[in-house]
Amino acid sequence: MPTDIEIARQAKLIPITEVAANAGVPDDALIPYGKYKAKVDTDQLPDNPNGKLILVTAINPTPAGEGKTTTSVGLSDALHRIGKKTMLCLREPSLGPCFGMKGGGAGGGKSQVMPMDEINLHFTGDFHAITSAHNLLSAMIDNSIYWGNPNDIDVRRVTWKRVLDMNDRALRQIVGPLGGVANGFPRESGFDITVASEIMAILCLASDLKDLQKRLGDIIIGYKRDRSPVYCRDVKADSAMTVLLKDAILPNLVQTLENRPAFLHGGPFANIAHGCNSVIATKTALKMADYVVTEAGFGADLGAEKFLDIKCRLAGLKPDAIVLVATVRSLKMNGGVPKNQLTEGENVEAVRAGAVNLKRHIENLKKFGVTPTIAINHFYLDTDAEIAVIQEMAKEFGAEAVICKHWAEGGAGAEELARIVSAKADAGAPDFNQLYPSDMPLADKITTVATEIYRAGEVSISPAIRKQLKQWEEMGYGNYPICMAKTQYSFSTDPTALGAPEDHTVEINEVRLSAGAGFVVAIAGGIMTMPGLPKVPSAENIYLDENGQIEGLF
Repeated sequence: MPTDIEIARQAKLIPITEVAANAGVPDDALIPYGKYKAKVDTDQLPDNPNGKLILVTAINPTPAGEGKTTTSVGLSDALHRIGKKTMLCLREPSLGPCFGMKGGGAGGGKSQVMPMDEINLHFTGDFHAITSAHNLLSAMIDNSIYWGNPNDIDVRRVTWKRVLDMNDRALRQIVGPLGGVANGFPRESGFDITVASEIMAILCLASDLKDLQKRLGDIIIGYKRDRSPVYCRDVKADSAMTVLLKDAILPNLVQTLENRPAFLHGGPFANIAHGCNSVIATKTALKMADYVVTEAGFGADLGAEKFLDIKCRLAGLKPDAIVLVATVRSLKMNGGVPKNQLTEGENVEAVRAGAVNLKRHIENLKKFGVTPTIAINHFYLDTDAEIAVIQEMAKEFGAEAVICKHWAEGGAGAEELARIVSAKADAGAPDFNQLYPSDMPLADKITTVATEIYRAGEVSISPAIRKQLKQWEEMGYGNYPICMAKTQYSFSTDPTALGAPEDHTVEINEVRLSAGAGFVVAIAGGIMTMPGLPKVPSAENIYLDENGQIEGLF
């Protein structure tokens, strides 16, 4: 089978101006970035009625692959094929995973967004702008301390780190500035990956430039000696940061392999941030199309929960239908089959055993008042019996499962899913609700997510963390939703505990206030906000061939 990048090279793309015209974007609103990608000035678009919002999520990810982005692309193309005006909304990939373990984030097979290589690399520079804006604030904090510290910042309590869009464990904890008086005051700090930056979250939740600058100004960068907060606006960085982000806030328009429009904008990770593309892109798409297909990162326990509890709450959105992606291979792994044995023939019992993971996600999504449609992302080694057991068990769990062959066939392979999901979207989700009310205490929100979604038997929150949460409530942040930072591989905090573990302990190790984004981050287990590279990173196999073409990117 050809690789994703080989399939991408065979694509017959059309100019982005033509994609924009087909999507209803006027010429005045289009800002081309070369021939096949552009930004869209949302102020120049008509204010049409909203279309229907379709969320694509998945079971817990495994090394076998689930194909959530691939399914999102295939479903969008399929909706077009059955005559539905559709817009696709995805996140932008981070460079870190592209050169690390995960690979690219532009879909796969015949369900990709294009130009795949540019999207997976520097794209339109949004992530570089976010990195620059974040580190400008870092520099201005240290500069303010150096020049007399007029804000009385306690150098021991500076919470704002630096960021880099690359997996680099060596930067997790650092000491600086070093080198004597001329360079400043030494203190401990560190780096997060760019997609974990609060500025990434702010960009993805802001409604416009004015809201963006206000949110940037609201960032808490540290505390004074009396424990009162110091804000970004106190070091006078918010306006210059907004300047750096003035183009990054505009959604990026690209196309699928079938020349259908797609917005790719923003890219917070779902295991350490809120895992959704920008509110601006989603709301713009809803004005442009009858159906909008969007995704939320990793499994439904992370991405979908945050989409529904954070993005929908803060942006006034609600899904009209939800698709839950599963594969035979990943259910086998959840049923105890090692990755190196997944191709050793039919194993119906392993699929049946692993379906407990599927069941848990169905149950969880129903708690939000929406019953998902199961998309079985087909692999060529899947047998009819294995697929039948997923359909049988999905029905037993109260959901409908549809086989999808969009990886091999493009939109044509997902038309049945498109018909079912569009009908559900037309009916809407009148019973949609969030998991917890905004006025619930912060510690109780953490406990609610851990017990209701992760099925923890115990939630360990130390007295010191409870005191911190209480202080934030007293400062006026008690209505904020919770953004859990947790391993994506399991319902528990143990990445090796596959299936559907329950009665485990979720220990909250740290909490962070993202006052600008509008949520509180609760870090559970051993999750890192700066990932490391695996023993054999993807970067070792990425190169330019003799014709100057990229090889090894997937």
